[in-house]
Amino acid sequence: MSAPAAPNLPDTCPKLLLRHARERAARPAMRAKEFGIWRTWSWAEVLAETSAIAAGLAGLGVARGARVAIIGDNRPQLYWAVCAAQMLGAIPVPIFQEASAAEVGFIIDHAAIDVAIAEDQEQVDKLLAVRARSGRPERIVFKDGRGLQNYAEPGLIALAAWGPAAAGTLDDAIGASTAEGPAVLLYTSGTTGASKGVLLSHANVIATARALAGFDGLGVDDEILAYLPMAWVGDHLGSHALSLVSGCCVSCPESGETLLADLREIGPSCFIAPPRILQSLLGNVTARMAGAGRWKLRLYEASLTVARRVGGAILDGQDVGLADRLLYWLGDIFIFGPLRNALGFSRIRRAYVVGDAMGPDIFRFYRALGLNLKQSYGLTEASGFVCVQADGAVRAETVGAALPGVELRLGDGGEILVRGPGVFQGYYRDAAATGAVATGAVLGADGWLHTGDTGVLEADGQLRVVDRAADVGRLRDGAPFTPKFLENKLKFFPYIREAIAFGDGQEFVACLIDIDAGAVGGWAERAGLTFASYQELAAKPEVMDLLAGCVSAVNRDLAADPALAGQAIRRFLLLPKELDADDGELTRMRKIRRAVIAARYASLVAALYGTAGSAHLHTEIIFDDGRTNVLDADLAIRAVPA
Repeated sequence: MSAPAAPNLPDTCPKLLLRHARERAARPAMRAKEFGIWRTWSWAEVLAETSAIAAGLAGLGVARGARVAIIGDNRPQLYWAVCAAQMLGAIPVPIFQEASAAEVGFIIDHAAIDVAIAEDQEQVDKLLAVRARSGRPERIVFKDGRGLQNYAEPGLIALAAWGPAAAGTLDDAIGASTAEGPAVLLYTSGTTGASKGVLLSHANVIATARALAGFDGLGVDDEILAYLPMAWVGDHLGSHALSLVSGCCVSCPESGETLLADLREIGPSCFIAPPRILQSLLGNVTARMAGAGRWKLRLYEASLTVARRVGGAILDGQDVGLADRLLYWLGDIFIFGPLRNALGFSRIRRAYVVGDAMGPDIFRFYRALGLNLKQSYGLTEASGFVCVQADGAVRAETVGAALPGVELRLGDGGEILVRGPGVFQGYYRDAAATGAVATGAVLGADGWLHTGDTGVLEADGQLRVVDRAADVGRLRDGAPFTPKFLENKLKFFPYIREAIAFGDGQEFVACLIDIDAGAVGGWAERAGLTFASYQELAAKPEVMDLLAGCVSAVNRDLAADPALAGQAIRRFLLLPKELDADDGELTRMRKIRRAVIAARYASLVAALYGTAGSAHLHTEIIFDDGRTNVLDADLAIRAVPA
């Protein structure tokens, strides 16, 4: 289902670029930092750069319907390559920059890609390894030629070798693009199974971006930091499509290591982040405050107590007592304002939680600081955004109401169903998985998208997401078991990077916990503990005591609600290694692959439900360079008193 563009409005991404280049040619469209210096491109310059890439691709034989792979970090040239492919009627296929050669090879083969655009030597090497096995891609275009001077492989082309396109040479191709034509092919991260190619049309992404921009008043004066993977729908919608629809400026950081500094320098007005990013920032704040002086720490804690009580109400424009408003104002001057500035949040008008549910405790923390953070809900198959919270109607437990033009209802078992202009065209080369829901597929003949998530619709139309339908269960005594809710409560603590809860069909809830090495390591150093590795740190009895305190605090919160008390966590252990995407335990967006973890650590789960006080782990681990090793470890199990 797709809505037609409004009269006189461009209905494809290249047509939107043309309009901006004509109407606001000199306004900034993109920025990027390189070697410590920010460079800005105007809309007219972006059109010229994009056209040059399109002409170069056309010279390689790329035509309507062809697929063009794009892999690398957030770089203006790669965003231009996305739109350049769209100019020719080809389909851009962004690939996660951290994907292994095997993951890259799956997409190259599945999408039958003959031309790929890569950022640098690292990505070129992956593509060459794939080509050595499958013969694809035939041509590899690279942005950064460092390290490639002596490569003799055929089909390597420098992006810089493509000169400007002759004026008007692409007008016919751009004019022939249609709203219903494919705009991008995005591969899912494979949280619950094999990765699938999601085909989105220009109408899909433009309608969704237009709904979001109109809903929250995003426009040409806004700035967005593009730091999330280009292969993820949240970045494609929030950087590429939203910029083309609203005319806002997109800035690319120099690297992941400079992200916080770049965020402070740019000071974006709109910020999009998955929970893991905000959780990491909270961990940094908490760790820094833990090392602060006694009086500074007391001032921070006292101010935060006031902020948690009234900060959200002040942000929503509600009436607050004069004394509390004064105390919050003082806290904002001495604590929250400097903290927002240190995080690069001083100019943010709108911030969105995307990609996964965020624990209410973390969400309330940021709202208390004065950050206009809003929950959202979406999925790749619906162009990234389905629900967004409205200003003044923000609640920690909900994800907002459906965006304008989107329909929402609950199906069997409370499954969330979505219908609207952003719902995808189908899975690429997988019609069986797309249609006929009775066979386990997702898109019904009536246009309703079956999300696989369960939820509750509140009286005011806001959606409360419970969990993945496949993950919700019950304890043996019939008490409900919602693992994601428990995991999010645990991840509020800066010492916990990931948590995986088990309990369906069991007598009690048990957890595997993946510690945050930075936060726990800092705590251990302040406590005078010595350690030489992650495994050694996780095995410290003092660290186990620290984490037991976190679990006990969660249990106390659960005990305060009779409906949740039965989900108290009774036993846990600390994993001796970080969960890793290269080991298949996490997706490239760092979501846990629950089934993979349950299978790999089956012996540990079994031990948690036994009577022994320890468990043994024997598993293979994969290093960044592809080498493997075997990890053997004896792990302590801690019981938490009821």
